[in-house]
Amino acid sequence: KAEAEIAFVLAADLPSQTTTPADVAAAVATVHAAIEIVDSRIADWKITFADTVADNGSSAFFVLAGDGLPLAGLNLEDATMEMEINGKVVSRGVGAAALGNPLNAAAWLACTLAERGEPLRAGDVLLAGALGPMVAMTPEDRVEARVAGIGSCSFTYGKA
Repeated sequence: KAEAEIAFVLAADLPSQTTTPADVAAAVATVHAAIEIVDSRIADWKITFADTVADNGSSAFFVLAGDGLPLAGLNLEDATMEMEINGKVVSRGVGAAALGNPLNAAAWLACTLAERGEPLRAGDVLLAGALGPMVAMTPEDRVEARVAGIGSCSFTYGKA
């Protein structure tokens, strides 16, 4: 399964348990379109919330657009997203789907990790949450995500 997201590469650490979206914005080096490849180690996706946490959020891999942009001037909240599989649009969404704004989601993650003694560090890649519905893939599918004003990325899903 795949979901399109906005990703941040950090230029500075975010060690505080009270990190705000403005703090995240100040720490961002670049913003990228991304695709998270979602998978579960739990058979048949029969998972509870606790299973999801234990399963690393059902995250397997991610694809990051190579050319990131500076955050200044980007409207993350209103950025529209389309994801295609084999040229057919299969998911649409908007930046506000990520806790109202991807910076909100990033601030939540920064606070949560800092509380656990594992703060986000410069150089970390942070996926801010799905912008639209997750979609299933089959071997040899070509998946592409476009986030308006930010960029696009794609991959071809390998054979099982």
